[in-house]
Amino acid sequence: MDRSTEIIVVPHTHWDREWYEPFQRFRLRLVALLDDVFDRMATDERQRFTLDGQLAAVDDYLEVRPERREQVIALVRAGRLAVGPWQILLDEFLCSGENIVRNLERGLARSAALGGAMPVGYLPDMFGHIAQMPQLLAGAGLAHACVFRGVPGRVRSHAFAWQAPDGTTIRTEYLPGGYGNAAGLMDDPRLVTRRTTDLAERLRGWRSTGDDTPILAMYGTDHAAPAPDAPDRLAAAAVDGVRLRLGTLAEYFATQPTTVDGLPTVAGELRSHARANILPGVISVRAHLKQAMGRAERRVERYAEPLAALYHDPSVQRFLDMAWTRLIDASCHDSVTGCGCDETAEQVAARLAEADQLGRAVCDLVGARLAGAVSRDGYLLFNPTPAARTALVRLDVEAPADGPVALAGADGRVAPAQVLDQARTLLADDVVPAADLAAILTRVHGTELYGQEITAWSVSPADATLTFQVARHGDPAFDVEDVRLALAAATGPDRWRVRIVAAPRMTVAALVDVPALGHAAVRPVALPPGTPAVPAPDGSTPVTVAGRTVDNGLLRVEVAEDGTLRLSTPDGMSVAGIGRLVDGGDVGDSYNYAPPAADELVDKPRAVRTVVVHDGPVVAVLDVIREYRWPVGADVDAGSRRVERETITVTTRVEVRAGEPFARLRLVFDNRCDDHRVRLHLPLPAPARSSYAEGQFAVVERGLTAEGGGGEVPLPTFPASGFVAAGGAEGSLAVLLTQPTEYELTESGRELAITVLRAIGMLSRNRHALRDEPAGPQLPTPQAQCRGERSVELAVLPFRGDWDSARVPAATEAYRHELLAFPGAGDPSAGLPAPVTGLTVDGDGVTLTSVRDRDGRVELRVVATRGTVAVIGAGRGVRGAWRTDLRGRPGEALPVDGEGLVRLPLRAWEIATVQLDLAS
Repeated sequence: MDRSTEIIVVPHTHWDREWYEPFQRFRLRLVALLDDVFDRMATDERQRFTLDGQLAAVDDYLEVRPERREQVIALVRAGRLAVGPWQILLDEFLCSGENIVRNLERGLARSAALGGAMPVGYLPDMFGHIAQMPQLLAGAGLAHACVFRGVPGRVRSHAFAWQAPDGTTIRTEYLPGGYGNAAGLMDDPRLVTRRTTDLAERLRGWRSTGDDTPILAMYGTDHAAPAPDAPDRLAAAAVDGVRLRLGTLAEYFATQPTTVDGLPTVAGELRSHARANILPGVISVRAHLKQAMGRAERRVERYAEPLAALYHDPSVQRFLDMAWTRLIDASCHDSVTGCGCDETAEQVAARLAEADQLGRAVCDLVGARLAGAVSRDGYLLFNPTPAARTALVRLDVEAPADGPVALAGADGRVAPAQVLDQARTLLADDVVPAADLAAILTRVHGTELYGQEITAWSVSPADATLTFQVARHGDPAFDVEDVRLALAAATGPDRWRVRIVAAPRMTVAALVDVPALGHAAVRPVALPPGTPAVPAPDGSTPVTVAGRTVDNGLLRVEVAEDGTLRLSTPDGMSVAGIGRLVDGGDVGDSYNYAPPAADELVDKPRAVRTVVVHDGPVVAVLDVIREYRWPVGADVDAGSRRVERETITVTTRVEVRAGEPFARLRLVFDNRCDDHRVRLHLPLPAPARSSYAEGQFAVVERGLTAEGGGGEVPLPTFPASGFVAAGGAEGSLAVLLTQPTEYELTESGRELAITVLRAIGMLSRNRHALRDEPAGPQLPTPQAQCRGERSVELAVLPFRGDWDSARVPAATEAYRHELLAFPGAGDPSAGLPAPVTGLTVDGDGVTLTSVRDRDGRVELRVVATRGTVAVIGAGRGVRGAWRTDLRGRPGEALPVDGEGLVRLPLRAWEIATVQLDLAS
């Protein structure tokens, strides 16, 4: 060799917390592995170990071995054991940006309690990386990133400058050959020298001339420990011009510069297949997990935390902490991805259900307290968005006695309501023997009967009738003993008629005004004569239905004979064929889609009918019911779909609301077929050369192809979380989403295809048409066939211009965040409290991503699509404001003007965190 080379060999394990075995079975192996490693480290000062960049492995170990805690702390403080900075190694595309921040925040805090995190954004096995990761790492104080998958082919050196959309750039180490590029180095003591020579030659090829910094060799692999005598084996290796030493990943990066001068720059997300598999099929497998993640994240991030922070309820913080524990755990790169065994998927679903339940519990606790000031015939409505809005709410109310129903606010303004459903008033009408009356009275529990409360009762001996009147709120003075006494006095009849009569109730829809991140109260009243049918925002008109056509003045939706939709706007844009369903075979696995060699596509329904569910004027709903005959499965060996067929009925609920420029769609069907993929196709008003997908704090532009070369066919299927938009000069479409979803721009840019279902039966296949090597063990996963009722919700927005000027993010915000209603719990004479504004955030292109309590201050996070100034205010006034970093550490003080407003300058795509001291 022509110059001396130092190689830092990093012993480590890559620990999949759960994967092809469930969590507790993997933990048994983790405990045994770390027992052995820590025993060795206790007796040999030369030993070093890097614990995979995630505190979850430490926590999981110490829960079983708490007596080892002090040893772990000592090793971390001595720099011999590298831990953190993450709480868990996540999948970056399948959770929210806020989930990523909390993961990093928690990992850094937990690492600090053990002695400190390694200052490296270690991302060894994620299936690609989000565009904003450099800004997130830098915002948390980390100077380096370290990655494997997703790096584009033009990167020819071990280090590059990774640039986020806002311009933040971080020095990034690429791991040629992956996180196990030196995994076999010391398997055989006799071969260490030869393998070191080969390793040095291979890795020096990634060094530029003049780069004399040490070389990184990752000595470890999945769920494996280093050789017990690794220091001795390394010391015995004799390679001319090569110096070997054991070190942690932190020790390696201490030898590297933090500047990016002279390095090649890679901007944005890393999703290239050029150097390694990125396994894109995980975006669409077990879609119910992605739906559950999106639902639970929204519940916690946008409802529970803001309610607790803005309306003074610190008692619920522990519930929120537990919810975040479950959300972060579920975000693991072998968890929410759905590429594990069925038991793992069940555990992930349970965690997400618990996170959602915890979020709901917090909402209920805070909401019930606020609703105590609202008369019990009314509702308190919470708006989770940072701008005042007029939005639809569906409520169960008591019908007024003297006319059509409306919802009245505290100021007396009324919103006409559309009746969606009317509840039964006669709940029971039975004739029973007199001897059975005593048993019937046992159905009464306090004042509760048939799920409602007793308001009055009567015993009529003349016609032998016992009547109970019930409503949502009953008479607290009711005593069932009075009924027993009355019946005992009414001697004579052998048979009695027992009637349960409910107060007339109905489900109504109305458009109501609610302040920004605030609340307002409404109650049902009779609609005053002459009130307009729908006082809708934006000058829109009432929703009307004529045959199979719905129109609200902003959008016209027509159902075609084949069940697809034509969307038309007042400015003349029209696009047909929306919602064509295409069912095709899938003989791939949980990592990669693969069509059968002789695929059969089914896209034409055998029968179509349309049912009008609601016909306006506030909201119109049509059910489009299509019947298909899908193959029951696939013959993997033959490379074809089976000839047997199942009749599958797909119901597409089309909802159009007054004032909304988009159509809401909900697809529901009972999946009784295996080995297939179902996609919803949406033709574009004009062909597109690229798509724009909202993900984690960014909107990313993607083309019609993907870069290949790493042993995986680069299908141009991509993830989106908030929306995906595409089109051209003649018009565009945006698909608004509620969870991470797979999409593709197909037909040479003429259609968007949204994956509704991907049903497969194997974790990985050793032989895969679109991937060279297995991605895991060949393990059956029958539950990944996703049988049973499946559903997906999305909205379709036609627009002109670019997505930013057309305010697609604002439409997404409105679609994803409905008003939250709490039944009034106050005295009937309590009336309605005045509306309350919680927090306002105004600014072109500014999106709020979180609001929470941080040690008595309100902390909020925003991201801007362009350079702008966000104006922040609070209903109860702002006394002080500070910028902070992503970890919540206060920095620059922000001025508060005479109106109590904070002006926050933002560069394009900046993620900014602000803490506010609000007035009491």
